[in-house]
Amino acid sequence: MSSIDPSAAQTALFEKLGISKATDPKQAGSGSLGQSDFLKLMTTQLQNQDPFAPMDNGDFIAQMAQFSTVTGITEVNSSLGKLVDKFDQGRIATAANLLGHSVLVPGSVSRPDENGELHGVLDLPQATSMAKIVVSDADTGEELNVMDLGPQAAGLVGFSWKNIPEEIQASNRRLQIDATINFGDGPQELNPSVYARVLSASVGSGDSENVLIDVEDFGAMDVSTAVNFR
Repeated sequence: MSSIDPSAAQTALFEKLGISKATDPKQAGSGSLGQSDFLKLMTTQLQNQDPFAPMDNGDFIAQMAQFSTVTGITEVNSSLGKLVDKFDQGRIATAANLLGHSVLVPGSVSRPDENGELHGVLDLPQATSMAKIVVSDADTGEELNVMDLGPQAAGLVGFSWKNIPEEIQASNRRLQIDATINFGDGPQELNPSVYARVLSASVGSGDSENVLIDVEDFGAMDVSTAVNFR
């Protein structure tokens, strides 16, 4: 006994109604028909129904509701596409606004900013009886400045060097920041975070569409990992 291929029967019906199957891979992958195709199917159904057993009113209303749903989904997809375009424009604007600013990054190398100052932060997990910052030349090891912050409570503690000599500012040399604290067990080193200049910003493409920033001395990083800007 021969069997009927549902796919072939469906294709024959579409051809009779003048409905062409999608050739676009994106459309073919969705496996769905457009609103005009649904209307053609419904019109044909009404024209060929049994006059002695016409379509039930409830079925007719249900199909009309399905058509309205298809229309609503199409409009929603269109609106979402417009929102994506606006979001892309916003990301580009965000990237442009980051230029000329400094970002706080975990690290011990910094340089004087546009105001000739150096800023950083210590994240203390607990109170310390002493906190000291030593700034030295990152290349030669020459000690340039010592900042005694004294006892500090747990939390974020900011530090800055504002009277940096002009010769250091002019040379734009890399400065090594070393932090020493004492939680009661003797002096120990603590990794600081420093502000570094944003040299450039860009919007990724392909699978990665995040805003990327190029930070001086630290390279490229995702802007979402930045905790603070100046």
